[in-house]
Amino acid sequence: MASTSRGDALALPRVTCPNHPDAILVEDYRAGDMICPECGLVVGDRVIDVGSEWRTFSNEKALKDPSRVGDAQNPLLNGGDLTTMISKGTGAASFDEFGNSKYQNRRTMSSSDRAMLNAFKEISTMADRINLPRNIIDRTNNLFKQVYEQKSLKGRANDAIASACLYIACRQEGVPRTFKEICAVSRISKKEIGRCFKLILKALETSVDLITTGDFMSRFCSNLGLPKQVQMAATFIARKAVELDLVPGRSPISVAAAAIYMASQASAEKKTQKEIGDIAGVADVTIRQSYRLIYPRAAELFPPDFKFDTPVDKLPQL
Repeated sequence: MASTSRGDALALPRVTCPNHPDAILVEDYRAGDMICPECGLVVGDRVIDVGSEWRTFSNEKALKDPSRVGDAQNPLLNGGDLTTMISKGTGAASFDEFGNSKYQNRRTMSSSDRAMLNAFKEISTMADRINLPRNIIDRTNNLFKQVYEQKSLKGRANDAIASACLYIACRQEGVPRTFKEICAVSRISKKEIGRCFKLILKALETSVDLITTGDFMSRFCSNLGLPKQVQMAATFIARKAVELDLVPGRSPISVAAAAIYMASQASAEKKTQKEIGDIAGVADVTIRQSYRLIYPRAAELFPPDFKFDTPVDKLPQL
């Protein structure tokens, strides 16, 4: 016989031994019994085993997942993606006398869900190519779902909308990527992504923070293999150049690239314009134009504690 402890009304009843209520019961998985270890009383029978129904041996390779619960529920799809897909049959019993399949999928997924699912796969593929975390993918999926359900961008390719949503999600999460970086992992042109970007911001009535030189500096310097001192100097140079209004109308990416070039030329870890341009995604001539704007006041731009390998007056004049 089992007794239950009286507790909170919302709490589930706890099975205990009437003679030893504080004893921790032992579960016999083979018989499905709950046994008191003090007196041996069976206080519960036919207990459901919630563990796995299969056994795994050490010499078996984990090539197949024995779980039969299906894919994880996707809250972004209508109905949570709780659908059944019938695979194509291979045996003779799967076809009728005319060679047609006996079992077919009937409206298992709506066209809108199918379009969104394809877009989610494309978003995940693009994010994996540039090593973006899961929270960026989730935000991008939510943005795409909002845009798709509003039908405010009819006539635009879903891949273009997905690429623009990925660009917006990166900026909203504080890890912005350039249009060229998004364009490199998608099949859409930079111009089309830019158009969709503006339309999405207008349709969702949202905004993104303005990008700054500091948003890209650490990533560019890390990809170039520059030490921490050069990165800090480049960040200081770019911020100082903006404060002194030396680069009006220049994009933060080109200013960051010019600052990295100046800092690297003053250090022992020198990098060429082409090396920096390949990482930053800007042309050599763009770096030179921004560099020429900040070079005349280079002495004011370096941090006070910077250790020069090349003096300021010996820096390239371009």
